[in-house]
Amino acid sequence: MSNLQIRAFEMADWEDLATLFQAPKCQRGTLQLPYQSRDDLKRKFENPPPNFHRLVAVHPEEKRVVGIVSVHCMQGRRSHTGDIGMFVHDDYHNQGIGSALLEALLQFADNWLGLQRIELTVYVDNPGAVHLYKKHGFQVEGILRCFARRDGEYVDAYTMARLAPSLLAS
Repeated sequence: MSNLQIRAFEMADWEDLATLFQAPKCQRGTLQLPYQSRDDLKRKFENPPPNFHRLVAVHPEEKRVVGIVSVHCMQGRRSHTGDIGMFVHDDYHNQGIGSALLEALLQFADNWLGLQRIELTVYVDNPGAVHLYKKHGFQVEGILRCFARRDGEYVDAYTMARLAPSLLAS
C-alpha cells in the first residue's frame, strides 16, 4: 500500500485499535479474547508494561489505524531480547501492511534499541503470518503443543526468532 504511514502509537489511536482487537481474524490469530469491552481495551492501551514500544500503520486515505506491532524489551540477562506481537485489520490483509510494520519495527529494534534477538509465537495454522515472519528472517525454533485454547480446542504454535544481522555476521 503506497503512502502508508508508520508511526508511534498515540492515545488518540485507541478507538481504531479497539475495533481492530475486536475483529474476528484478530481474535482467531492472536491471544486476544472475544467480548473485551472498549473500556478494558482503553485501559490496556493507557497502561502498557515497562519497556514496551508500539508502532501503528495509518491508512493513507482513511486516516485510521489499520495495523499495530509491538515489542516488549526484556530485562536482566535477557536485555538483548524483545518479544513482538502484531496484527493487521481483517479488511487489509495481504496489502503489504504487515511487512511495512515488521520492517519498521526491526529497524527500530536493530538500530535504536540494540536488540540482538526478536522472538514471537504464531499459531501453526496461520500460514500467512508464518510466511511473513520467515520472509523477514525469522526461523522456527520449536513447536509449543496445546499452546492456547481457541474455539473450544487447543492449538499449537511455533516459537520463532530472528537474530540481529550483526550476530549472524560474526
